[in-house]
Amino acid sequence: MLFRRNNKKPAYLAAALAAALLTATSSARAANWCANGLWVDAMVGSYHVNPDKHFEDFNPGLGIECWPGQQWALTAGGFRNSLRRPSWYGGAVWAPEFAHWGFVRVAVMGGIISGYNYGNWGLGRDHTIGPVVAPLLMFEYRRVGANVIVIPPIPSDDLPFTLGFQLRVKF
Repeated sequence: MLFRRNNKKPAYLAAALAAALLTATSSARAANWCANGLWVDAMVGSYHVNPDKHFEDFNPGLGIECWPGQQWALTAGGFRNSLRRPSWYGGAVWAPEFAHWGFVRVAVMGGIISGYNYGNWGLGRDHTIGPVVAPLLMFEYRRVGANVIVIPPIPSDDLPFTLGFQLRVKF
């Protein structure tokens, strides 16, 4: 039997197999949907501008950028934030053509992120999910690139302006 109550391993294997089949059947549609690029981002670190306390500067994580158009993308991912907490994010990137010069472009990301104390602005049981709007400086050369993200301060968590650094690879 595949789904026995006393052994959960087969259930996990069945779920993994179902996910693999779903991924395989939808990969052609995803490739068309991300026709202007599918990027994998590796979050590597951060720099805190005039911090009042010590923050973690090594912030490992992974994310994706799906570019359905030349000027906008959907993005999602996760990383260990500067407060040593797990953070998950999702949103959209707008990179207008008028702010694109060779291998450099200026963009803005908007969405939601978890892992910080947002106080009254926060969602969830502990107010740890909140809105984010962050300017980006994107570098791109063929299939590799980097993002520098200007993260606004979060006063309720004593987090100052922060620069986040990602490395990118296009698939």
